[in-house]
Amino acid sequence: MKRIKKFSKILLISILLSSCSASINKESPIINSDENIDENNKSEKKRMEIRFSCGEDGISEYLEDGWIILKEESQEKICTWKSSPATKDCDMEKDKGCKITKPDKIGEEKIYLLEK
Repeated sequence: MKRIKKFSKILLISILLSSCSASINKESPIINSDENIDENNKSEKKRMEIRFSCGEDGISEYLEDGWIILKEESQEKICTWKSSPATKDCDMEKDKGCKITKPDKIGEEKIYLLEK
């Protein structure tokens, strides 16, 4: 009885091990792998998001380089800040706590989504 149990355990383990090794060795070969990689690279499109703010505009350089505008947004943005004293007798150089910083110039920020 013990021999039958030992034999069945050994048989079961050998079946499991042989089936695992057989599945590992059956890798499918890759045919024309260089051609597939080249086709995938050609079909991939590059995307980029760029931002220009406060009067800057360099989008023409990208358009000349072959980029296409997919989406264009604009937002209001503070371009410069102005510091002023909080009171008349405030010395901004000595007492930093009495300095008030306010937006000076408000401009526009343009956001472009480009694709090549």
